[in-house]
Amino acid sequence: MGKKPELLVTPKDLDAVTRLFDAGADAIIIGEERYGLRLPGDFLREEIKQATAIAHERGKKVYVAMNALFHNETVRELADYVSFLKEVAVDAIVFGDPAVLMTVREVAPDMKLYWNTETTATNWFTANYWGRKGAKRAVLARELSMDEIVEIKENAEVEVEVQVHGMTCMFQSKRTLIGNYMQFQGKKLEVERRDKDRNMLLFDEERDARYPIYEDANGTHIMSPNDICIIDELEEIIDAEVDSFKIDGILKSTEYMEKVTALYREAIDLCVDNREKYEERKEQYVETIEEIQPQYRKLDTGFFFKETVY
Repeated sequence: MGKKPELLVTPKDLDAVTRLFDAGADAIIIGEERYGLRLPGDFLREEIKQATAIAHERGKKVYVAMNALFHNETVRELADYVSFLKEVAVDAIVFGDPAVLMTVREVAPDMKLYWNTETTATNWFTANYWGRKGAKRAVLARELSMDEIVEIKENAEVEVEVQVHGMTCMFQSKRTLIGNYMQFQGKKLEVERRDKDRNMLLFDEERDARYPIYEDANGTHIMSPNDICIIDELEEIIDAEVDSFKIDGILKSTEYMEKVTALYREAIDLCVDNREKYEERKEQYVETIEEIQPQYRKLDTGFFFKETVY
Protein backbone atom coordinates (compact mmCIF):
# COMPACT_ATOMS: atom_id res chain seq x y z
CA MET A 1 0.00 0.00 0.00
CA GLY A 2 1.36 3.40 -1.04
CA LYS A 3 1.23 6.69 0.82
CA LYS A 4 -2.17 8.36 1.00
CA PRO A 5 -2.24 12.09 0.35
CA GLU A 6 -4.12 14.36 2.71
CA LEU A 7 -7.54 15.43 1.41
CA LEU A 8 -7.84 19.16 2.15
CA VAL A 9 -11.09 21.11 1.67
CA THR A 10 -12.45 24.63 2.23
CA PRO A 11 -15.72 24.82 4.23
CA LYS A 12 -17.83 27.97 4.21
CA ASP A 13 -19.20 27.75 7.77
CA LEU A 14 -19.20 25.61 10.93
CA ASP A 15 -21.99 23.38 9.62
CA ALA A 16 -19.83 22.63 6.55
CA VAL A 17 -16.82 21.83 8.78
CA THR A 18 -18.64 18.89 10.39
CA ARG A 19 -20.23 17.74 7.13
CA LEU A 20 -16.99 17.77 5.14
CA PHE A 21 -15.08 15.89 7.84
CA ASP A 22 -17.90 13.32 7.86
CA ALA A 23 -17.58 13.08 4.06
CA GLY A 24 -13.92 12.07 4.39
CA ALA A 25 -11.79 15.24 4.48
CA ASP A 26 -8.56 15.02 6.49
CA ALA A 27 -8.00 18.76 6.90
CA ILE A 28 -9.66 22.13 6.31
CA ILE A 29 -8.39 25.57 5.46
CA ILE A 30 -10.35 28.46 6.98
CA GLY A 31 -9.71 32.03 8.04
CA GLU A 32 -10.78 35.61 8.22
CA GLU A 33 -11.23 37.63 5.05
CA ARG A 34 -9.04 40.38 6.51
CA TYR A 35 -6.01 38.05 6.53
CA GLY A 36 -6.79 35.29 4.01
CA LEU A 37 -7.51 35.25 0.30
CA ARG A 38 -10.49 33.76 -1.55
CA LEU A 39 -12.03 31.78 1.29
CA PRO A 40 -15.58 30.42 0.79
CA GLY A 41 -16.62 31.83 4.18
CA ASP A 42 -15.41 34.33 6.76
CA PHE A 43 -14.43 32.52 9.99
CA LEU A 44 -14.02 34.97 12.85
CA ARG A 45 -12.05 34.08 15.99
CA GLU A 46 -14.82 32.27 17.86
CA GLU A 47 -15.62 30.18 14.76
CA ILE A 48 -11.95 29.31 14.23
CA LYS A 49 -11.87 28.16 17.85
CA GLN A 50 -14.98 26.00 17.39
CA ALA A 51 -13.80 24.59 14.04
CA THR A 52 -10.48 23.60 15.62
CA ALA A 53 -12.29 21.84 18.48
CA ILE A 54 -14.49 19.94 15.98
CA ALA A 55 -11.41 18.94 13.96
CA HIS A 56 -9.25 17.83 16.86
CA GLU A 57 -12.07 15.74 18.35
CA ARG A 58 -12.04 13.80 15.08
CA GLY A 59 -8.25 13.64 14.74
CA LYS A 60 -8.38 16.06 11.77
CA LYS A 61 -6.41 19.23 11.04
CA VAL A 62 -7.11 22.96 10.69
CA TYR A 63 -4.98 25.37 8.66
CA VAL A 64 -5.62 29.10 8.87
CA ALA A 65 -5.11 31.30 5.83
CA MET A 66 -2.98 34.40 6.34
CA ASN A 67 -2.01 34.66 2.67
CA ALA A 68 -3.33 38.15 1.91
CA LEU A 69 -1.02 41.01 0.87
CA PHE A 70 -0.44 43.10 3.97
CA HIS A 71 -0.01 46.86 4.21
CA ASN A 72 1.67 48.60 7.15
CA GLU A 73 -1.50 49.09 9.18
CA THR A 74 -2.42 45.37 9.03
CA VAL A 75 1.12 44.22 9.85
CA ARG A 76 0.65 45.73 13.31
CA GLU A 77 -2.27 43.35 13.94
CA LEU A 78 -0.47 40.15 12.93
CA ALA A 79 1.21 39.35 16.26
CA ASP A 80 -2.10 39.47 18.11
CA TYR A 81 -3.79 37.25 15.52
CA VAL A 82 -0.93 34.73 15.48
CA SER A 83 -0.96 34.62 19.32
CA PHE A 84 -4.66 33.79 19.17
CA LEU A 85 -4.06 30.99 16.62
CA LYS A 86 -1.29 29.58 18.81
CA GLU A 87 -3.62 29.61 21.83
CA VAL A 88 -6.37 27.80 19.89
CA ALA A 89 -3.70 25.32 18.70
CA VAL A 90 -4.47 25.37 14.98
CA ASP A 91 -2.24 22.97 13.03
CA ALA A 92 -0.62 25.40 10.58
CA ILE A 93 -0.69 28.92 9.19
CA VAL A 94 -0.74 29.46 5.43
CA PHE A 95 1.30 32.51 4.38
CA GLY A 96 2.64 34.29 1.33
CA ASP A 97 4.01 37.48 2.87
CA PRO A 98 7.33 37.27 4.80
CA ALA A 99 5.73 39.58 7.40
CA VAL A 100 3.71 36.55 8.58
CA LEU A 101 6.83 34.36 8.68
CA MET A 102 8.70 36.94 10.78
CA THR A 103 5.72 37.36 13.14
CA VAL A 104 5.26 33.61 13.63
CA ARG A 105 8.99 33.18 14.37
CA GLU A 106 8.68 35.78 17.07
CA VAL A 107 5.26 34.97 18.57
CA ALA A 108 4.70 31.26 17.89
CA PRO A 109 8.03 29.67 16.92
CA ASP A 110 6.63 26.11 17.03
CA MET A 111 3.72 26.85 14.66
CA LYS A 112 3.88 25.04 11.29
CA LEU A 113 4.03 27.33 8.24
CA TYR A 114 2.76 26.53 4.74
CA TRP A 115 3.96 28.77 1.92
CA ASN A 116 1.27 29.79 -0.57
CA THR A 117 1.58 32.68 -3.00
CA GLU A 118 -0.99 31.28 -5.50
CA THR A 119 1.19 31.84 -8.58
CA THR A 120 4.91 31.91 -7.82
CA ALA A 121 5.52 28.36 -6.55
CA THR A 122 6.67 27.11 -9.94
CA ASN A 123 10.02 25.42 -9.18
CA TRP A 124 11.63 23.43 -6.38
CA PHE A 125 14.42 25.96 -5.74
CA THR A 126 11.88 28.55 -4.59
CA ALA A 127 9.96 25.93 -2.58
CA ASN A 128 13.20 24.90 -0.84
CA TYR A 129 14.21 28.54 -0.29
CA TRP A 130 11.04 29.06 1.76
CA GLY A 131 11.59 25.63 3.35
CA ARG A 132 14.94 26.80 4.66
CA LYS A 133 13.27 29.92 6.02
CA GLY A 134 10.87 27.76 8.04
CA ALA A 135 8.01 26.64 5.75
CA LYS A 136 7.03 22.98 6.02
CA ARG A 137 4.91 22.91 2.85
CA ALA A 138 4.73 24.61 -0.54
CA VAL A 139 1.36 25.11 -2.22
CA LEU A 140 2.12 24.78 -5.92
CA ALA A 141 0.89 27.22 -8.56
CA ARG A 142 -2.20 26.10 -10.47
CA GLU A 143 -0.49 26.71 -13.82
CA LEU A 144 1.89 23.72 -13.62
CA SER A 145 1.75 20.56 -15.70
CA MET A 146 1.66 17.07 -14.21
CA ASP A 147 5.32 16.54 -15.25
CA GLU A 148 6.42 19.75 -13.54
CA ILE A 149 4.55 18.81 -10.36
CA VAL A 150 6.17 15.36 -10.26
CA GLU A 151 9.62 16.90 -10.85
CA ILE A 152 9.10 19.48 -8.07
CA LYS A 153 8.00 16.73 -5.65
CA GLU A 154 11.11 14.66 -6.49
CA ASN A 155 13.36 17.60 -5.58
CA ALA A 156 11.42 19.38 -2.84
CA GLU A 157 12.67 19.35 0.75
CA VAL A 158 9.18 20.38 1.89
CA GLU A 159 5.69 18.88 1.60
CA VAL A 160 3.84 19.66 -1.63
CA GLU A 161 0.16 20.60 -1.96
CA VAL A 162 -1.72 20.53 -5.28
CA GLN A 163 -5.25 21.64 -6.16
CA VAL A 164 -7.17 18.75 -7.72
CA HIS A 165 -10.66 20.22 -7.94
CA GLY A 166 -12.57 23.50 -8.14
CA MET A 167 -12.19 26.96 -9.61
CA THR A 168 -8.97 28.94 -9.67
CA CYS A 169 -8.20 32.63 -9.52
CA MET A 170 -7.19 34.23 -12.82
CA PHE A 171 -6.76 37.81 -11.64
CA GLN A 172 -6.70 39.87 -8.46
CA SER A 173 -6.45 43.61 -8.01
CA LYS A 174 -6.35 45.49 -4.72
CA ARG A 175 -8.68 48.00 -6.39
CA THR A 176 -12.47 47.78 -6.36
CA LEU A 177 -12.72 47.51 -10.13
CA ILE A 178 -16.47 46.96 -10.44
CA GLY A 179 -17.29 49.90 -8.21
CA ASN A 180 -14.79 52.14 -10.01
CA TYR A 181 -16.22 51.11 -13.39
CA MET A 182 -19.79 51.87 -12.30
CA GLN A 183 -18.71 55.26 -10.99
CA PHE A 184 -16.86 55.99 -14.23
CA GLN A 185 -20.03 55.08 -16.16
CA GLY A 186 -21.88 57.66 -14.06
CA LYS A 187 -24.13 54.96 -12.64
CA LYS A 188 -23.54 56.01 -9.04
CA LEU A 189 -22.71 52.48 -7.87
CA GLU A 190 -25.98 50.87 -8.93
CA VAL A 191 -24.49 47.45 -8.13
CA GLU A 192 -24.93 47.74 -4.41
CA ARG A 193 -23.39 44.42 -3.42
CA ARG A 194 -20.39 43.10 -5.25
CA ASP A 195 -19.45 40.23 -2.94
CA LYS A 196 -19.49 36.46 -3.52
CA ASP A 197 -23.23 36.12 -2.82
CA ARG A 198 -24.15 38.45 -5.65
CA ASN A 199 -23.16 35.85 -8.27
CA MET A 200 -21.74 38.33 -10.80
CA LEU A 201 -20.09 37.13 -14.01
CA LEU A 202 -17.96 38.51 -16.83
CA PHE A 203 -19.40 36.98 -19.99
CA ASP A 204 -17.25 36.19 -23.03
CA GLU A 205 -19.81 35.56 -25.76
CA GLU A 206 -17.29 34.34 -28.32
CA ARG A 207 -16.04 31.49 -26.13
CA ASP A 208 -19.32 31.11 -24.22
CA ALA A 209 -17.31 31.50 -21.01
CA ARG A 210 -18.56 33.00 -17.75
CA TYR A 211 -15.95 34.27 -15.30
CA PRO A 212 -17.23 34.75 -11.71
CA ILE A 213 -16.15 38.12 -10.32
CA TYR A 214 -16.50 39.60 -6.84
CA GLU A 215 -15.04 42.20 -4.51
CA ASP A 216 -14.09 41.85 -0.85
CA ALA A 217 -11.68 43.37 1.68
CA ASN A 218 -8.75 42.24 -0.50
CA GLY A 219 -9.97 43.85 -3.73
CA THR A 220 -11.40 42.37 -6.92
CA HIS A 221 -11.13 38.70 -7.88
CA ILE A 222 -11.84 37.22 -11.31
CA MET A 223 -12.17 33.44 -11.28
CA SER A 224 -11.77 30.74 -13.93
CA PRO A 225 -14.75 29.84 -16.17
CA ASN A 226 -14.21 26.08 -15.67
CA ASP A 227 -13.56 23.84 -12.67
CA ILE A 228 -10.48 21.65 -12.45
CA CYS A 229 -11.36 17.98 -11.98
CA ILE A 230 -8.71 15.27 -12.03
CA ILE A 231 -10.54 12.58 -10.09
CA ASP A 232 -9.82 10.22 -13.02
CA GLU A 233 -6.13 11.18 -13.28
CA LEU A 234 -4.87 10.58 -9.75
CA GLU A 235 -2.36 7.77 -10.40
CA GLU A 236 0.68 9.87 -11.27
CA ILE A 237 0.44 12.36 -8.40
CA ILE A 238 -0.36 9.60 -5.91
CA ASP A 239 2.65 7.58 -7.14
CA ALA A 240 4.79 10.73 -6.88
CA GLU A 241 3.65 10.92 -3.22
CA VAL A 242 2.32 14.47 -3.43
CA ASP A 243 1.41 15.23 0.19
CA SER A 244 -1.90 17.07 -0.03
CA PHE A 245 -4.78 17.22 -2.55
CA LYS A 246 -6.94 20.32 -2.24
CA ILE A 247 -10.57 20.70 -3.26
CA ASP A 248 -11.41 24.40 -3.45
CA GLY A 249 -15.00 25.10 -2.47
CA ILE A 250 -15.19 28.79 -3.25
CA LEU A 251 -18.60 29.77 -4.70
CA LYS A 252 -19.93 26.23 -4.18
CA SER A 253 -22.70 24.97 -1.89
CA THR A 254 -21.95 22.71 1.06
CA GLU A 255 -24.11 19.99 -0.57
CA TYR A 256 -21.88 20.08 -3.65
CA MET A 257 -18.70 20.02 -1.56
CA GLU A 258 -19.99 17.13 0.53
CA LYS A 259 -20.60 14.97 -2.55
CA VAL A 260 -17.31 15.88 -4.24
CA THR A 261 -15.30 15.30 -1.04
CA ALA A 262 -16.88 11.86 -0.58
CA LEU A 263 -16.10 10.94 -4.21
CA TYR A 264 -12.45 12.04 -3.95
CA ARG A 265 -12.14 10.20 -0.63
CA GLU A 266 -13.31 6.99 -2.31
CA ALA A 267 -11.17 7.58 -5.41
CA ILE A 268 -7.98 8.29 -3.42
CA ASP A 269 -8.48 5.25 -1.19
CA LEU A 270 -9.11 2.97 -4.18
CA CYS A 271 -6.22 4.42 -6.19
CA VAL A 272 -3.86 3.60 -3.30
CA ASP A 273 -5.38 0.29 -2.10
CA ASN A 274 -6.90 -1.23 -5.24
CA ARG A 275 -5.61 0.37 -8.45
CA GLU A 276 -7.52 -2.00 -10.71
CA LYS A 277 -10.87 -1.13 -9.15
CA TYR A 278 -10.00 2.58 -9.36
CA GLU A 279 -9.28 2.22 -13.11
CA GLU A 280 -12.70 0.60 -13.54
CA ARG A 281 -14.56 3.28 -11.59
CA LYS A 282 -12.84 6.52 -12.52
CA GLU A 283 -15.07 7.40 -15.50
CA GLN A 284 -18.07 6.91 -13.26
CA TYR A 285 -16.63 9.43 -10.76
CA VAL A 286 -16.37 12.08 -13.47
CA GLU A 287 -19.92 11.41 -14.66
CA THR A 288 -21.26 11.70 -11.10
CA ILE A 289 -19.52 15.07 -10.64
CA GLU A 290 -20.76 16.29 -14.04
CA GLU A 291 -24.32 15.62 -12.90
CA ILE A 292 -23.96 17.96 -9.90
CA GLN A 293 -21.91 20.68 -11.62
CA PRO A 294 -23.52 24.15 -11.49
CA GLN A 295 -24.94 25.31 -14.82
CA TYR A 296 -22.31 26.77 -17.19
CA ARG A 297 -19.37 25.41 -15.17
CA LYS A 298 -17.62 22.82 -17.29
CA LEU A 299 -15.02 20.45 -15.91
CA ASP A 300 -11.50 20.41 -17.31
CA THR A 301 -8.04 19.27 -16.22
CA GLY A 302 -6.66 22.79 -15.72
CA PHE A 303 -3.01 22.98 -16.78
CA PHE A 304 -2.14 19.41 -15.78
CA PHE A 305 -1.89 18.31 -19.42
CA LYS A 306 -1.42 21.52 -21.37
CA GLU A 307 1.17 24.26 -21.73
CA THR A 308 0.61 27.50 -19.87
CA VAL A 309 0.24 30.42 -22.26
CA TYR A 310 0.78 33.80 -20.64
